[in-house]
Amino acid sequence: MSQNVDKRLNAHNTGKTKSTKGFRPWEIILTEEYPDRITARKREKYLKTGYGKQWLKNKYKQVP
Repeated sequence: MSQNVDKRLNAHNTGKTKSTKGFRPWEIILTEEYPDRITARKREKYLKTGYGKQWLKNKYKQVP
């Protein structure tokens, strides 16, 4: 969740975010906009659950 997606992605890919440092490089597969922080946070939390991750995998299957 960020107001500046490019800056956030750069922080992840340069190792400035400790929790994601070991899984680099990161790439953006989805961006969504919400009217307020609370709604955005609820969506982010859902996408990080097992169901949310499965939804992302099904929606964005990589075609060889």
